[in-house]
Amino acid sequence: MANSKRGFASMDPEKQREIARKGGQSVPNEKRSFSQNPELAARAGRKGGQSVDPTKRSFAKNHALASEAGRKGGHASHGSHRG
Repeated sequence: MANSKRGFASMDPEKQREIARKGGQSVPNEKRSFSQNPELAARAGRKGGQSVDPTKRSFAKNHALASEAGRKGGHASHGSHRG
């Protein structure tokens, strides 16, 4: 199947980022279920990981990579907000 260059895909990458940022900003932090319930986020992550073929799970093969990603994610979600 060929890549479509219609709609969102046809937009300038900066315009795409601008629209994507608005989506992320449209829900206040206190209403985001994952920010309120880390266990819910962990369950969702495990469920998503289980849907991937075990031979293609890079984190399952490389625990250091998984640890580093977790640290980066924690810093990104709890660090300073960019406007």
